[in-house]
Amino acid sequence: MQKRLLGRTGYEVSVVGFGGIPIQRVDKDTATAMLKEALNQGINFIDTARGYLVSEELIGEALKEIGRDRFILATKSMNRTYEGIKAELAISMKNLKTDYIDLYQFHNVRSFEDYERLMSEDGAYKYAIEAREKGLIKHIGISSHSADVLKTAVETDYFETIQFPYNAVERQGEDVFKRAKERNIGVIIMKPLAGGAISKGELAIRFILENPNVSVVIPGMDSVEQVVENAQPGKDGRGLSDEERAQVEREASELGTQFCRRCGYCAPCTVGIDIPTQFVLDSYYTRYNLQQWATDRYNAQAVSAADCIDCGMCETRCPYDLPIRDMLKKVASHY
Repeated sequence: MQKRLLGRTGYEVSVVGFGGIPIQRVDKDTATAMLKEALNQGINFIDTARGYLVSEELIGEALKEIGRDRFILATKSMNRTYEGIKAELAISMKNLKTDYIDLYQFHNVRSFEDYERLMSEDGAYKYAIEAREKGLIKHIGISSHSADVLKTAVETDYFETIQFPYNAVERQGEDVFKRAKERNIGVIIMKPLAGGAISKGELAIRFILENPNVSVVIPGMDSVEQVVENAQPGKDGRGLSDEERAQVEREASELGTQFCRRCGYCAPCTVGIDIPTQFVLDSYYTRYNLQQWATDRYNAQAVSAADCIDCGMCETRCPYDLPIRDMLKKVASHY
């Protein structure tokens, strides 16, 4: 597995890391088997979060068996207050069964208002500094879906890493990554498959790793097989051929910009619609010529896109500012 420097942290991280969102869907034994295989494949970086349901707990159980010090461990919290982050960090350390976190990140800092709250006198950043002085965390990072927020963050000396979505469809962060590299700030890439919207995973990861400003890409995984598949681009080091690049760009063109990344931040829906599932089914209907398959599953739902009451709560939580209500109406129109 190739390795790159994670900015000023000094960590040499595998170029493909372990994204901790989907692991919440598996049981303890599978989670442990996955992390054992990750280590076998040369992966040494794990990224998780308090918000990923039982992800931290499953990773903690696996590390208890495998060995905590065999991985560089990153987690994050969406809390923005001093007392809130203090409590969240304690929970994360208990869940992960560790007495220190290698990289602690502020999760999904959506706006400048959010950023200012984080950096205020009674904000979360103040406690993170104290926690670092006590050895509870080693390094501090920030994640966002806003390139503008990260443009501000990389010009400070507050953060040692940034985390941002990047793939063939979403390239708005490339200038930020370049500047981060110039300032010796590590660049962690989330959503390498655009939340599953991109079908060719190996090509998607190879596309990302062609960018020398990227430190590590963290695809989510929920099986041992996926660990092996996702690790391969980081081991063979091949760039894209002209034909492969054309495939990636063609799929990116077909997706456009208005599509769901399945991050789940829109939940919970006021009337119980599983919003990401509506868009997954619709992609089968519109992109993969599986109209009957998608229709059967859409109609089997107790609550579907057609039940949207237009309240708009989901849109206030979407980090991509998608017009979810209009998109749900479009989905419903197909059925």
